[in-house]
Amino acid sequence: MSTPHNNANKGDIAKTVLMPGDPLRAKFIAETFLSDVRQVNAVRNMLAFTGKYNGKEVTIMGSGMGIPSIGIYSYELYNFYDVERIIRIGSAGAIVPDLKLFDIVIAQAASTNSNWASQYNLPNGSTFSAISSYDALNKAVESAKANKFRFKVGQVLSADNFYNNPETEWKKWASMGVLCCEMESYGLFMTAAQAHKEALALLTISDSLITHEETTAEERQTSFTNMMKVALDCIK
Repeated sequence: MSTPHNNANKGDIAKTVLMPGDPLRAKFIAETFLSDVRQVNAVRNMLAFTGKYNGKEVTIMGSGMGIPSIGIYSYELYNFYDVERIIRIGSAGAIVPDLKLFDIVIAQAASTNSNWASQYNLPNGSTFSAISSYDALNKAVESAKANKFRFKVGQVLSADNFYNNPETEWKKWASMGVLCCEMESYGLFMTAAQAHKEALALLTISDSLITHEETTAEERQTSFTNMMKVALDCIK
């Protein structure tokens, strides 16, 4: 069995999939944390690896950047590979002052400036509240507490734009209690909702729109290990 974007066979993909945006980060996580690792997808270089963590099978697969990209991969995983839980593990920009570099945000819900929801033909003028799955969220909180990691639980903004984000706009989101900006969680949560499956997003603060501090590309690829450990504790 294969799809236009995945050449894995049925059974090659675990019930839980961790999805970093960067396929090289997927490779790093698989090689660093998993045993009995095998590569199961390389279409478009969107690498996927399946292995075991503490005896539990898990797949690590890149999602690419933006809601449309994670929407494609998560749809195929949920609907063609019988995946039950997808956990996004990515980076985000802080828009509140008490989030520091390398802090973890556990996304309880996601807002967006995207038109992604229009495809679902919801009643005219409606707004869909994209939320995470409670069981996965609870496990992530328990793990972060047990490991004494710095973290916050709350709402994130899934934006369609990375550049051209004026201060006047992100400050309005911050005034509504939104913690950080990223680009994928809303699409993942909606895809999971339509498929009646589970989804969660764990985000490491890679930069701050307030202080203008930022991490390097190498740090984003290899140094977000606290978030990775929390995600691995959420394998079904």
